[in-house]
Amino acid sequence: MGFYRYVRNPMYVGFAVGWIGLWVVFGHANPRVIAAVAAVALGVHLFVLLYEEPTLRKKFGADYEEYCRNVRRWWPRLRGWDKS
Repeated sequence: MGFYRYVRNPMYVGFAVGWIGLWVVFGHANPRVIAAVAAVALGVHLFVLLYEEPTLRKKFGADYEEYCRNVRRWWPRLRGWDKS
């Protein structure tokens, strides 16, 4: 399962962390860009909540529900979840 053992959406989280890192290193964040990124982040969150997760629940049922109970959507776990 790789990174999915730690967080349910590692690609989105990695992308966000990368952009935050670039802003810290290069210091080019301005209010308009921050507002635009916040709007995109809200859009991604709503997409995950309203489309992606319901689709996965329909496809995988109880297994996905168990996964959701054990792995957070956005904030990574310190130790990877191991379904035993």
